[in-house]
Amino acid sequence: MTHASVAVNFRGWLGRFELNAQFEVPARGVTALFGPSGCGKSSVLRCIAGLNRLKTGFCAVGGDVWQDAQIFRPVHQRPIGYVFQEASLFPHLSVHRNLMYGHQAAADNGAIRFDEVVDLLGIGRLLDRSPRNLSGGERQRVAIGRALLSQPKLLLMDEPLSALDQMTKDEILPYLERLHETLELPVLYVSHDMAEVERLADQLVLMHAGRVLAAGPLGQLQADMSLPLVLARDAAVSLDATVVDQDAVDGLVTLAVDGDRFLLPSGPLRPGEHRRLRVLADDVSLAREHPTQSTIVNVLRARILSVQNTSDHRVTALLGLGENGTGARLLSRVTQRSWRQLELKPGLDVFAQVKGVALVRREGASA
Repeated sequence: MTHASVAVNFRGWLGRFELNAQFEVPARGVTALFGPSGCGKSSVLRCIAGLNRLKTGFCAVGGDVWQDAQIFRPVHQRPIGYVFQEASLFPHLSVHRNLMYGHQAAADNGAIRFDEVVDLLGIGRLLDRSPRNLSGGERQRVAIGRALLSQPKLLLMDEPLSALDQMTKDEILPYLERLHETLELPVLYVSHDMAEVERLADQLVLMHAGRVLAAGPLGQLQADMSLPLVLARDAAVSLDATVVDQDAVDGLVTLAVDGDRFLLPSGPLRPGEHRRLRVLADDVSLAREHPTQSTIVNVLRARILSVQNTSDHRVTALLGLGENGTGARLLSRVTQRSWRQLELKPGLDVFAQVKGVALVRREGASA
């Protein structure tokens, strides 16, 4: 355990559900707890908050032990902010008074200012309203603001977007990105939506049936061929990229990743900006020779590192970018027929044709 980490180890039974979850992640940025419904993600958050108590439990945040064999801090003594699926605002209080609930006790801390939270979440025009007159997305933003103003050392978010429709999710996600970029606060974010995870998370804790399968940087786990993520229908990798330049005529921006560069259309970006890219395995095809006269602009040198067959007669290949394959990782999904016809195999140098690249988000200072 390090003083700059969130370390947990919870083992035991919660009713008929057995939890055996151990991981250690950096005490900065966003760590997503990801897995199917019922795998224990919310149970881990409740244990961290002190709402559930197991006989065998350990929790430390930034070197501060909240729970071990001798210590068990109750909920009110754990400096957490907790955001649930439902906003659960006080209906008899205005938005301003909801935000101020619990803020005065932590005012001397001064870590997160009221005006800063209101600005980051875009809720200034809502302060005099009743929660009854807010949309679902507005209520959730106010709930997040109330949690932040309690001056937590750890923010717990339990599927905060799951009760919202897709349009409202798209409305609120940019605010969550702004929090990530601006605040030096560790966040544990529970989700079963990989699109949310890819947009927000730096670290990933992958769970199944009450157990942690793996924990580590998001991109690293996405490209781990021993994990189920690579066989998922929407398998993808997230890449850290830096803006190199932008063509003034066609608007194409050049972004450097480890081992190569990507070109893609974008609004104005400044050289040196850090961005996150998302590349789906289904959007990467393979060629033995460099293709000519193609509309695909991203054709990258790569080496096949390993391979897995899938149940739908396709092959998922792990690629390393660069001439020697030591650069960033990509996934490619092709038919078994194409794999055989091209005589592809691990260790072979190929050209990866990337027909789709998504700019996911700007990388903040805490990423």
